[in-house]
Amino acid sequence: MRGKILFTLGLGIGYVFGTRAGRARYNEIKSAALKVWNDPRVQEQVTVATEFVKEKAPEVVDFVSTNAKKVAAKVDEVRSGAPKSGSKATPRRTTKTAAKAPAKTSAKAPSKTAATKPATAAKATRAAGASTK
Repeated sequence: MRGKILFTLGLGIGYVFGTRAGRARYNEIKSAALKVWNDPRVQEQVTVATEFVKEKAPEVVDFVSTNAKKVAAKVDEVRSGAPKSGSKATPRRTTKTAAKAPAKTSAKAPSKTAATKPATAAKATRAAGASTK
């Protein structure tokens, strides 16, 4: 609870100090960013990147479309359990195996060494309690 209060207090203090100088600093950062963005060298690289994307977009669409069709065919093949004509894949086993039940352990009394180490005794107690649930 104390941590939450301190966190909230920190947020409040940060907000107050941030708003006092916030707008002026925001305007400085914004003008610097616009100055960089409007630089002719940056705009030249933006144009180069845009043209590259426009050139490669059809190839990417074809590549993704082709591979999506292959994946869809493979999924259909696995779901049906039988390979389609021309396929070299063997059907996978579709039966589900039951999840193994956790091994039961007996609750043991803590030893003398566990009694001298409180952290170890607490872990042993938690482990013993967790295995019986």
